Amino acid sequence: MTFTKITEQPSKYEHLEKMSVQELLSNINQEDKTVPLAVEKALPQIELLVTEIVAKMKLGGRLFYIGAGTSGRIGILDASECPPTFGVPFDLVIGIIAGGDTAIRKAVENAEDNATQAWIDLKAFDINENDIVVGIAASGTTPYVIGGLEACNENNITTGSISCNAGSPLSQTAKFPIEIVVGPEFVTGSSRMKAGTAQKLVLNMISTATMIQLGKVKGNKMVDMQLSNSKLVDRGVKMIMGEVPVSYEQAADLLKKHGSVRKAVDNFTAQ
Repeated sequence: MTFTKITEQPSKYEHLEKMSVQELLSNINQEDKTVPLAVEKALPQIELLVTEIVAKMKLGGRLFYIGAGTSGRIGILDASECPPTFGVPFDLVIGIIAGGDTAIRKAVENAEDNATQAWIDLKAFDINENDIVVGIAASGTTPYVIGGLEACNENNITTGSISCNAGSPLSQTAKFPIEIVVGPEFVTGSSRMKAGTAQKLVLNMISTATMIQLGKVKGNKMVDMQLSNSKLVDRGVKMIMGEVPVSYEQAADLLKKHGSVRKAVDNFTAQ
């Protein structure tokens, strides 16, 4: 099978600089509409990876995302949202970007081309066989990501991947590959657009489905969320009121006393 970087193919649109703002927005929107359909086609692949992640986490394992550039930033975003949303430790889901934290805001020259650095970065976290590493790369060819997964495979660490080209070297390296083929970008090669959106949608699915499977959601509520601002405290109070027969003031007292919606409801119910 010949590998073609569809993410690098010419845009279907010509003379973008001659388009009006309305035309630009409409055409970008038309392209964006295709992304969820591409994700839908990959649901069986996503299911396999999520099932494996849940199994690893039940053994005490952690989930790592590794990527470069936009892909690395999207992985860090998803990882950083898990503790406040689901009340899990900050080191349960870990995002690593080529070039280190500096690369979150500013591109680090040649960082993605270093095929050995990802394994060095992972070893800093004492990675082990209970953990799982998901490499993220729109092209599916990023040396930093591929090298990281190859080292994980050699050390019996389960690997997954998210890419936007079919049959990429990254997919061939990962034990649980996910391929979201979104086609050429509106601006040729600008994979922060449709490819980035696809990666974000898949990561939303992976982390959310995993946390639900691990019991971090009750009904449809984030009962273990961190109460880090007044909006979330108010949300938590109203969650408690929806579960047990108490006033707003009583629910607020329970939440303050027990520190989470789950504990407040469980303690009230046990009385």
